[in-house]
Amino acid sequence: MITIGTRKSKLAMWQTETVAGFLNAAGIETQISSMETIGDKVLDRSIAKIGSKGVFTVELEEQLANGSTDIAVHSAKDMQSVLPEGFKLIAFTEREKANDVLVSGDKTVDITNTERPLIIGTSSVRRRAFLRNYYPHVKIVEMRGNLQTRIRKMEDGDCDALMLAYAGVKRMGYEDMVVHEFDVTEFTPPVGQGCIAIEAAVSLDPEKLQQVRRCLNNQKSECCLLAERAFLKTLEGGCSIPAFGHATLSADGSEITLTAGLASLDGATILRRSETDSTEHPEILGARVGEYILANNGREMLLEIRRMQAAD
Repeated sequence: MITIGTRKSKLAMWQTETVAGFLNAAGIETQISSMETIGDKVLDRSIAKIGSKGVFTVELEEQLANGSTDIAVHSAKDMQSVLPEGFKLIAFTEREKANDVLVSGDKTVDITNTERPLIIGTSSVRRRAFLRNYYPHVKIVEMRGNLQTRIRKMEDGDCDALMLAYAGVKRMGYEDMVVHEFDVTEFTPPVGQGCIAIEAAVSLDPEKLQQVRRCLNNQKSECCLLAERAFLKTLEGGCSIPAFGHATLSADGSEITLTAGLASLDGATILRRSETDSTEHPEILGARVGEYILANNGREMLLEIRRMQAAD
């Protein structure tokens, strides 16, 4: 029996039921324990103002630590770059397409039309920065809550469109509402977007750990996520800073390319670096790209970002 901890949102439950399905198919019995995290409960403030470290994970980690659950299922993009002592990520599922998309109930919405006023809802500092850079004519409003809550707010008139991750939109069956897909060469995704991460306490029974890895871990995803997370760790970043990182593998799987960087809060400056290396040491590649960004004005940008967020 493997007990799985998860948030209660519909998307989190979809991800968890998918994970349980893979384990069940391998003959492993599962039990799901769902709960709300501080990130689910506090919706009147941005993630940056709540505190970026563990807003969607700390309560689940408490369950892992006391042994009431064996593993926790997360959206990989929600995971802090450095986990608290005593925890580790043990598997990454096959990745969905990582693009950001624009979702609306109005099919005439056109983000490229500078003549038509457009209000876009998002809670992401990265998406806000990119929008301010590439589409400065749009108005951006804060939009927190699960996917269904955001869509309801949009339908109530709070905004014309929502900027979301394609993976969540697809998993919840809202693909028909997509009115624009952003190119990853400009709107580079956040670290881990589109992938499900499995977390466990380091004390997890080794046999259970191996069962989980055999059933759930996708080696291509793991290689890419190790590079992306090493980059974010080098920046000491979480989901409250406008950092981004997206790794892809060559057709033969021998090389990995990481495109990653950092944007200023106002979107005026975007630092972006792409490097390719062997897949043998993805974490070294991620750290190297991170050091490059820090050495080329990234360190100063991070100080300014944190200063502005503290003052806000």
